[in-house]
Parts: sequence; C-alpha cells; structure tokens
Amino acid sequence: MARHIRKDDQVIVTAGAHKGEQGKVMSVLTKKDAVIVAGVNIHVKNLKKTPANPDGGQVKKEFPIHWSNVSPAVTVGGKVVPTRVRMETKADGTKVRIAVKTGEQIGQPIRSAKAKA
Repeated sequence: MARHIRKDDQVIVTAGAHKGEQGKVMSVLTKKDAVIVAGVNIHVKNLKKTPANPDGGQVKKEFPIHWSNVSPAVTVGGKVVPTRVRMETKADGTKVRIAVKTGEQIGQPIRSAKAKA
C-alpha cells in the first residue's frame, strides 16, 4: 500500500500536542509508521559522557510522530490547509498522489510508467 506522506513533503500536524504546526518531512520510519518533521515535536536528549564527547550534554532533537497525525499541506486561497490524498493512475501507467482539496499532484510520481517492449 502506498503511503500518503513521503520525504520532503510539506505537512501540517492534525492531532496531538503539536496540532497546527507545519514543517517539512525529514524522514519516514516505515517500521514504526512514523515521520520526523523538521521543527516539530522537539525534545531534549541527554548525552552520556564518551571519549568523543567528554562533557556529555543535551541536544534538542526532533522525535517521530505517527503518520496518521500529519497531513500534506496545500495552499487554498492564500491559506495553507491540510488535505487528504487520493492515489491515481494516469493513462501512461504512472501512479501519482493527488490532493483532494485542490486536485493538484503532490510531489513526484510514486511509480513511473512501465516500459512496453
């Protein structure tokens, strides 16, 4: 099954503590059904003292969000809003993601057309 969220998509968080925030998807964690969004769900991670990092310390880091809590963002009337995604196969066999609110293609095709020999 194709995912509605892919790397480098612009998304809006639709549920949870960070509802309404938006950012770019940095990575998709398929085994955890989660995404990491730049600038959203930032926690402080404590680092242990190591020879490479003798002082230890703290690092602010983005943590995963379940992908059911984010939606692709589209611009409608000058305002950025979340949208659902519809999968569509074009006449040449290319599979693309379509924004339900605007009808526009989101990102690159998921699967390119198969070459006929």
